[in-house]
Amino acid sequence: MSMIEIENLTRRFGPITAVDDISFSVECGEVLGFLGPNGAGKSTTMKMITGFLAPSSGRIRVDGFDVLRDPIEVKRRVGYLPEGAPLWPDMTAAGFLEFIAGVRGLRGAARADRIAGVVQKTQIGTVMHQTLETLSKGFKRRVGLAQALLHDPNILILDEPTDGLDPNQKHEVRELISAMSKNKAIVISTHILEEVEAVCTRAIIIANGRIVADATPDELLARSDRHNAVSLRVDGDAAQDARQALAALPLVAGVESLDAGRLFVRARDGASILADVSAVLRERAIAVDEIHVARGHLDEVFRDITTGP
Repeated sequence: MSMIEIENLTRRFGPITAVDDISFSVECGEVLGFLGPNGAGKSTTMKMITGFLAPSSGRIRVDGFDVLRDPIEVKRRVGYLPEGAPLWPDMTAAGFLEFIAGVRGLRGAARADRIAGVVQKTQIGTVMHQTLETLSKGFKRRVGLAQALLHDPNILILDEPTDGLDPNQKHEVRELISAMSKNKAIVISTHILEEVEAVCTRAIIIANGRIVADATPDELLARSDRHNAVSLRVDGDAAQDARQALAALPLVAGVESLDAGRLFVRARDGASILADVSAVLRERAIAVDEIHVARGHLDEVFRDITTGP
């Protein structure tokens, strides 16, 4: 069963169409990366899924409940980390989580256990008695993530969850998301494309309010001009001979000479060329010091998709 179902969703702000007739669904166990340039409609879509913004037209169902007809049931099932995660600056982190626990209807031992659990998961124990205005951007983000997890929702909507975190903290949050994903549906909006490769099982790219790609990270990488390209280094004296031999291979689209005997061999239409490259170098008795196969670059694919006609 789809945990999130979106049909023909549109949102207009006066003459501006921020989200333009999009449809998709998210299953339990999926981590969906929701990508797009600034102003593409990502945050607007997430606000509509969580019921914070009404659509101009279209339909949204969350865990079987219609967002407009059953808004309270939807909010019970969703954990939401909004962009910027607005917090009350004069509250302590502990006071804020106690307040959210009360709003979520948590009482007694269950309340204490849930707060202790999210504090441990998001590693904010050292700042629990500080006011939120004194926290760094990274700790504010982690407190915001803790409130989204507090009621153990089946669906998580996370807008830039690692914004402001240092590399170690980003790794910890990604590990946490991966661990939770087995029995939840998770949607992550992010500008960090390495995050998509690290935690997402699927990615949707939106531009000008419309979906322009919906695929797995590997499928998107396969669209890269560098996918399955071979990077290698040979002795400088053999570089010209190697380049000519490799350029003649039928599945090679081109060969670039880099510095110090390095060659970059592009594959035609993403074909697998490593075996052919290795064979022709052996035939020519050209020694190879190192060789690598490129997966491609998501940022290149992202630019092509979002800036194309």
